[in-house]
Amino acid sequence: MYIENIESPRDLKQLQPEQLPQLAEEIRQGVLNRVSNHGGHVGPNLGFVEATVALHYVFNAPEDRIVFDISHQSYPHKMLTGRKEGFLDAAAMSRISGYSSPLESPEYDNFEIGHTSTSVALASGLVKARDIMGGTENVIAVIGDGSLSGGEAFEGLDTIAELGTNAIIVVNDNEMSIAENHGGIYRGLAELRRTGGKSANNLFRAIGLDYIYHEEGNDVQKLVELFRKVKDIDHPVVVHIHTEKGHGYTPAVTDKEAWHWNMPFNLEDGSPKQKGGSGENIAVMLGNWLFDEMKRDPKLVCIAAGVPAAIGFHPEKRRQAGRQFIDVGIAEEEAVALASGMAKRGAHPVFSTPATFLQRTYDQVCQDLAVNGNPAVINVMGASVYGMNDFTHICFFDIPMFSHIPNLVYLAPTTYEELIAMESWAVRQDRYSVAIRVQGFGCVHTDEPVDTDYSELNKYKLVRRGSRVAVIAVGDFFQKGEAVVARLAEHGIGATLINPRFISGADEELLTSLLADHQIVATIEDGSLDGGFGERISRFYGPTAMRVLNFGVRKQLYDRYDVEQLLRDNHLTDGQIVEDILAVDGQMR
Repeated sequence: MYIENIESPRDLKQLQPEQLPQLAEEIRQGVLNRVSNHGGHVGPNLGFVEATVALHYVFNAPEDRIVFDISHQSYPHKMLTGRKEGFLDAAAMSRISGYSSPLESPEYDNFEIGHTSTSVALASGLVKARDIMGGTENVIAVIGDGSLSGGEAFEGLDTIAELGTNAIIVVNDNEMSIAENHGGIYRGLAELRRTGGKSANNLFRAIGLDYIYHEEGNDVQKLVELFRKVKDIDHPVVVHIHTEKGHGYTPAVTDKEAWHWNMPFNLEDGSPKQKGGSGENIAVMLGNWLFDEMKRDPKLVCIAAGVPAAIGFHPEKRRQAGRQFIDVGIAEEEAVALASGMAKRGAHPVFSTPATFLQRTYDQVCQDLAVNGNPAVINVMGASVYGMNDFTHICFFDIPMFSHIPNLVYLAPTTYEELIAMESWAVRQDRYSVAIRVQGFGCVHTDEPVDTDYSELNKYKLVRRGSRVAVIAVGDFFQKGEAVVARLAEHGIGATLINPRFISGADEELLTSLLADHQIVATIEDGSLDGGFGERISRFYGPTAMRVLNFGVRKQLYDRYDVEQLLRDNHLTDGQIVEDILAVDGQMR
């Protein structure tokens, strides 16, 4: 095996060109070994194996800088830059992240990258700094065709065209985003593929970039020849290579969307190693409700930004939804502005995407939507410590982001029934821009009646009236609040329990009423303490004698954390919360 002797790209260069196909196959098997045992991004990495080998064979990393967009295709790069054990040795797999990371390899990984459409813009900064400082290295940005739909990609292309010096932009065109591509740019890419790059409809040339098309993007020897032609070029060039997502593994080629990312599976047939649980998936259940609601409400349109599976909108459901579904590609800013415009015209738009990706569209939520007060709905998915857990995808910073935007109502349901009641109200009302924090921790049901009208803003729900201690538990941590109140009862404290429902405002009337017979208020939230819901309550009680305890997660970059350990470290277990409350209560007696 060749891969066993490669610790860096310098070792790779000792091979002859005719040996590279065998190395590529060994790398592909290493990728498959990792993802089949550990899970991860399957299709994007398999499709970019040959291109990665060719890039490192021709260019001189780390002197030459390679920037990967979103890092979904960075596994082969990691295998060639001293981290192959994370692919060949099951015991070492957890040491390697699924994304580009200077913490792992400051020499070869230039940036922490986990969000899309960023590589060209980041590379433009390397280009400008190189030119200012008199450097001569090549700067290579790798970007997938799906990532071109993001606005930052266009901005980066525009800047690099203006700079006019060495920059090599490798467009990895596998005809896919996570799901199928959407948008006018992709008709242009398809035309370039059909014409072998000769079509006059060429976005890259229109911007002012040189352009080369290469059809055989999975032929490593031809890619070596191609990259040698552009190495040390004195102006920016787009190298457009046509690859196959999932190349070399039949299940991943057959169903490209499903195999973009996968849990551990059996290599022989692609079947999962562990059968899925029978538990309910609240995101899919919400998607099913929206799908059924479309049939009752022809004005309802579901919007996705490259991840329609976030609410279970798989290909057949998208097909059946027809004009009532739109995927804008990986362009969350456009999704929010689109929703605002649709709401202005009288439609009922609902945009659903994971919380980590909504961070990319803060200004659009503020300006395009909330300032205009248009009644669009944003479903904030996976906002929880139980969501994605590598530090480029943390999903629990949403409350500080959304709850402080003026004119935006942010709701936090505690059960499936409350979620649907809030969703139904938000879709049908015409007064407010509304975001809903869809639960990220399991699916809880209730037999209790839930309110169906949330027009009276910031009205908290008093679930149980007690005295001395009040527990205000937000969203999917409401059940934790119930458990805390039950434990406090065992210590002789009949605590008040409150479901705030609104996390963008304070119920001043209810909070004021607690001053009469309460000494402690504890807030519990599945999110960041800094700027979180608890701080809002603390600020309200600041001038009073009320003691306020805030339970949440300290602001920090958490990477691939264990959830239970995270809860313990932040005093968020039921027992720790009770202990802290009892300690303060004891001090006050």
